[in-house]
Amino acid sequence: MILGVYIFKKMKKLSLKELNRLTPAEFKQTTKTPLIIILDNVRSGLNVGSAFRTADAFALEKIYLCGITATPPHKEILKTAIGATKSVDWEYVKDTASLVKELQNKGVTVLAVEQADEKTWLQEVAIEKNRTYAIVMGNEVKGVSNEVMQIIDDCIEVPQFGTKHSLNIAVCTGIVVWDLVKKIRFEQ
Repeated sequence: MILGVYIFKKMKKLSLKELNRLTPAEFKQTTKTPLIIILDNVRSGLNVGSAFRTADAFALEKIYLCGITATPPHKEILKTAIGATKSVDWEYVKDTASLVKELQNKGVTVLAVEQADEKTWLQEVAIEKNRTYAIVMGNEVKGVSNEVMQIIDDCIEVPQFGTKHSLNIAVCTGIVVWDLVKKIRFEQ
């Protein structure tokens, strides 16, 4: 609004062709964001599918599906992933804690997304250049397992200001991934 006068922009939505998205084959070849999602006993296939879709959108390195987490092809995963299970690298690992230790031994910094006494607020997370990060998203009811919480490098908490004590995993994953991707890709 300029001096009480509204100026309207005529906007045109882009068609799928105009978006110039990568094909799954091109996606496999593109440089990935050095960020990994670990799903620790996530019950809902819909949440798993959403994590795949988020990983595709931000060209993440990989998703690990651990414990009771469903794996593709699963009806609920495919419903929300909309093909991202074909583009995003993923692997099933039975034991989350073993995976965390293995990644740490390879130099990956592992961050749980959880509400804990010792945490770093999401907006305060500092990213080191040339480092790979992994975020652990926990079970919808129990959160990140206690065993995993004992071995992570740090814990991230998303600030909340309302009456509910938590966010849905799909929403929380999107918030955390975007914040970290922004720091990794645009702020260095």
